[in-house]
Amino acid sequence: MSASAARRTSNQQARAQYSHLPSREELQRQVERQQREIERLREQVAERDQQIADGKKQIADLERQLATRKRNSTNSSKPPSSDGMAGAQRRRCSPRKKSGRKPGGQPGHMGQERQRVENPDRTEEVLPLQCKHCGTAFPQTPEQRQTVGDVYSRQIVDLPEVILPVVTEYQYPKLACPCCQKGTRAELRSEHVHEIGERLTAVVSYLIAARKMTRRDVRATLQDLLGVDISVGSVQKAWEETSDAVEAPYAELEESLPTQPVLNSDETGSRTNGEKRWVWVLCSSWFVFYHIASSRGVEVLVELLGEAFAGILCSDRCPTYLSYHRGLA
Repeated sequence: MSASAARRTSNQQARAQYSHLPSREELQRQVERQQREIERLREQVAERDQQIADGKKQIADLERQLATRKRNSTNSSKPPSSDGMAGAQRRRCSPRKKSGRKPGGQPGHMGQERQRVENPDRTEEVLPLQCKHCGTAFPQTPEQRQTVGDVYSRQIVDLPEVILPVVTEYQYPKLACPCCQKGTRAELRSEHVHEIGERLTAVVSYLIAARKMTRRDVRATLQDLLGVDISVGSVQKAWEETSDAVEAPYAELEESLPTQPVLNSDETGSRTNGEKRWVWVLCSSWFVFYHIASSRGVEVLVELLGEAFAGILCSDRCPTYLSYHRGLA
């Protein structure tokens, strides 16, 4: 066999051996199909990842909403008035085990009773009409009756039928001079400028500051209970007069704050005409100081106590206190 014939025979055998393999075009088409499948799977994975991220975000939003709904005055700083009718109920019973004793005062407990008045304004005797044992009528006159044992007494506290305000008129007559015959009137005293006296001013201030009553409610209360007919403007003037009167002692207490050995401090939010305010309270061993500020920041402590407080400042570890310079003794 010639060399050319041998080569042809070898080529034919090689083609017969590898004839079952795909062609280059078929391999190219397979690669393209696999790439398209890979791209489709990548898109599905990206879509699943986006769905998982959206689901996690929705779960976080629902958890925040649930936490907000569960927040009330028992587990946060919200006031009880914000709980509403559907608010979570407070624990009504103590977590301690029941002792088995009956409710109320226990044997040997010293009860708290109103102190008796030594000299009552009025005394009235209540006498039985007849004996509860035999039915004999009792004499009612002091000369004929006979008493035995101790006298049982019951004191009743009440208000007078009519509470009348005391009206004092201060007259300023003009005196004629014996020399020049001209008239002279005394200067108006400062305590006579306003038409409300000291005790009534104190009542107005108490109702506004301690009882949290509005000016109109104070006016109605004074008119209904005491028969004092004053205007809302007069109520406001009485309140401003009290504010001016306590300005000096307030400043004196404020100046003594930095020198106190120990202070307990806290603050709570409130609103005045819709604007946020903070009521600061600092308690020493002998006085309580209140301060209203528009901030809860450390600058309020610096204003009241200085750059560094030399004493012990007790707090609830609010970040404001943690950032305040504790000072050196």
